[in-house]
Amino acid sequence: MKVLPTRHGPFLAEQLRPGDPYELSDGHAVRCMPTGGRGSKAEGAGYKVLSTDPGVEDVGIDTGYSPAPDSLRAPDLSAGKIPDAPGWVKGVPRLAVEYADTGQDEDDLAAKIGELLAAGTELVWVVRLTGPQRVEVHLPQQPMRTAYPGEELEAPGILKYPVAVESLFDDEASDKVAFRNLLEKQTGYQSLDGVREEGREEGREEGREEGELQALRSNLLAVFEARGLAVDESLRAAVAACRDAGSLRRWNVAAITAASAAEALDA
Repeated sequence: MKVLPTRHGPFLAEQLRPGDPYELSDGHAVRCMPTGGRGSKAEGAGYKVLSTDPGVEDVGIDTGYSPAPDSLRAPDLSAGKIPDAPGWVKGVPRLAVEYADTGQDEDDLAAKIGELLAAGTELVWVVRLTGPQRVEVHLPQQPMRTAYPGEELEAPGILKYPVAVESLFDDEASDKVAFRNLLEKQTGYQSLDGVREEGREEGREEGREEGELQALRSNLLAVFEARGLAVDESLRAAVAACRDAGSLRRWNVAAITAASAAEALDA
């Protein structure tokens, strides 16, 4: 097992620039290697899930957080408020997601989790891509627990919806979650069934309104005819074009005593 240095290192976060392949732990440089194909695909799936959640503020990829001058950590994915400005983000994310594949430096991962939680991160998910695919859940001052495909993860106050474990690494599962999230953002519904039902209800309501309008028009013309009041083409067109139920009701009442059809429509 690699033993992490106990003495303070010489480096500060301000000495590093975006693109440098390092993080900092207590002033010591921690080399960050490129992500492999499987890891990058899994991260893409997770990003879709987190970034589309209706309750999330911002989601970052490899965003550099500096909770102290000698500390710089860049979770694979992070959720929380991310300023739209250059430079490292002060503090830490509310939720951090790490993807662990073959070759993972377990000592550094443990140190990174501890540093993030100690600095204020509320929740860390470690997505394990080797062996049984799973997610390790880390909370401050609580024992780690493991969640497997078929289970859901919650991030209260950070994400609106629970996250299916498999959606953090499986494209098909993440697509389903992202579709639900985007549908709600656009329509307020979590499924197409809700959208279809709203359309059917709007159609029924429009049908009821149109039926009432037509009944009022027909009744008005019937009253004119019963009273022997002449209705020329312009008046007939005005009645047919009217889509205000209140006006049609008022004309129906006036038609009972009006001396002419024109007088009734002037009421």
